Amino acid sequence: MTKKRLLQIEKRIETIKAKLAAIGELRPGSLTRQYKDPENQKGAYYQLSYTREMKSRTEYVASDAVRDIRHQIKNYKRFKELTTEWVSLGIEHSRLKIKLTRQTAVRQ
Repeated sequence: MTKKRLLQIEKRIETIKAKLAAIGELRPGSLTRQYKDPENQKGAYYQLSYTREMKSRTEYVASDAVRDIRHQIKNYKRFKELTTEWVSLGIEHSRLKIKLTRQTAVRQ
């Protein structure tokens, strides 16, 4: 079972690497619609907020760039999901490999 699981993990990691290579532009943050006059919802604009290197940042986004920014944020979220899964699989792989090595050493 351990060897079979190791192969499954290795195959999944290769799949993750391929998916990561296919991700285009990415950008962290959240995009919100704000209003200069919130009560009457007039003067709408978009604002991108994110934290990078322990600094909170806010940027204004032109309305013609909103679609691209949303796509970049979506790509970033996917990037984070894939790398988190890769790290988890890496830990499991390492533990199984050590376990397998110990079992082999005990048998000899």
